[in-house]
Amino acid sequence: MSPYNNILVICQGNICRSPVAEALLKQAMPGKQVQSAGLTAMVGQGCDVTAAEFASAAGLDTSAHTARQLTPEMIQWADLILVMSQGQRSQLGKSAPEAIGKTMLLGHWIHAAGTRANNGLDIPDPYKKSRDVFEHVHKLMHQGVSLWAAKI
Repeated sequence: MSPYNNILVICQGNICRSPVAEALLKQAMPGKQVQSAGLTAMVGQGCDVTAAEFASAAGLDTSAHTARQLTPEMIQWADLILVMSQGQRSQLGKSAPEAIGKTMLLGHWIHAAGTRANNGLDIPDPYKKSRDVFEHVHKLMHQGVSLWAAKI
């Protein structure tokens, strides 16, 4: 039995990446409890329209999503915290040092092209960027979730 039953996904605003990653994780691992939040959440906002379109095209429903600010209770609840970038991991570690040991990149298992080193891959923020950027980010998140699902 996996020790990772409660998974928390974090990005900055909780409107583009983490809500879609949350939906992807729920789809890939239906037996797990998954939540998302933002380090600087756009509290109360729904999923970004473009992010929601890519999610919907992948068979995901983000229509009920409402952005939430990360809280100490969420950190305590989580067995595993997945962030989008090393910068976010560092930011979280400064504000909640107790979280750093259970915080990893969503792109942790993705190898950078042409390398064998596995430092993980940051998943860039698509907010206010082109549809091409959203598509690239969606593919990276899907790949990251698939690799995590195979590991846990």
